[in-house]
Amino acid sequence: MTLADLGWCEWFEQAFAPLQKQGWKPARLIRDNRITYGALLGDGEEREVVMGGKVYHDATSDAELPAVGDWVALELGGEGEETVIRARLPRRTCFSRRAPGHSAEEQVIVANVDVVLVVTEAGADYNPRRLERYFAIIGRSGAKPVVLVNKADLFPAAENRAVVEAIQALNPSADVHLTSAETGRGLAAVRSYFQRGVSVAFIGSSGVGKSALVNRLLGDEYQWTGEVNETTGKGRHTTSARELMVLRKGGIVIDNPGIKEVQMWTDETTLREWFADIETLAGQCKFLDCKHGADAGCAIRAAVDSGKLEASRYAGYLKLDAEIEKLRSRCKKRQMTVERRYKREGRQKVRNPSDRRELEQELSPWV
Repeated sequence: MTLADLGWCEWFEQAFAPLQKQGWKPARLIRDNRITYGALLGDGEEREVVMGGKVYHDATSDAELPAVGDWVALELGGEGEETVIRARLPRRTCFSRRAPGHSAEEQVIVANVDVVLVVTEAGADYNPRRLERYFAIIGRSGAKPVVLVNKADLFPAAENRAVVEAIQALNPSADVHLTSAETGRGLAAVRSYFQRGVSVAFIGSSGVGKSALVNRLLGDEYQWTGEVNETTGKGRHTTSARELMVLRKGGIVIDNPGIKEVQMWTDETTLREWFADIETLAGQCKFLDCKHGADAGCAIRAAVDSGKLEASRYAGYLKLDAEIEKLRSRCKKRQMTVERRYKREGRQKVRNPSDRRELEQELSPWV
């Protein structure tokens, strides 16, 4: 195994160059153990590592802390000594969402991923509005979107085909494949994404067969898969932690726990790019300040009435737009709270001249 097998490239080489002078070694994080991390070095050695204090204190939010998929600089410890993360390298891509609940924090799902495979099925899990959310945050991440309509063996061919066509119409730039972990259908197409150094993340709801697909790709029962629930027809939740695995024939797979909430972490620009058809219609309204309701000459309302624009797609757009606006408001409120706290602490610390320089460093991101 080499660094290139783990996704190392010239971009990371340049970012690591200043750190190499410290005698540190590059490694990729493959597992988050809450307190420690699993890290893989270029020679294939796996180590349990801890986060250095400077890395923790330099992070202005949890999203800036090391995550699965990140490249880090390690100070290797000798026998009986800890191996420490001394720096996190910049990310080429970052697939993230808003943390569940009422948080205004970003939650990194996986860093430096090249392809995101969204796994769904033609049954109860299929939800166009949820897929729109996935496409929006994948678009912001910089990764390539791919959708796997799994469990093809459990649904009629016509139903499977209709879902594939609907998803393709929803996002023409996404690749859509019909798969079955049970029969092996479509796995050749899935394997084509796994090339040397290419990182592929599996996401989706619990029970749609992500772990079963990963098992087939790995060639053994690496991930435990549960039996199907007779009442819901879904598999039992089998992946409890995010983990990065290197395939023997090349490629990197990241399996993720089932995602219950696809909370938006994006901006208005990305949203409008994803809903370009609605933005184009809005530009055709008779009045520039059209509210797209009862206003005369509203092109969006006319498109909905004529069936040119699905009412559910427009409703989904409005919901996401409102969600992003609420997120922006929460982030602004959080920033103001943090600024007040730092300034309050600053007034207390400034009484001690020896703390002045430390204070200036703490306040620099905020004031």
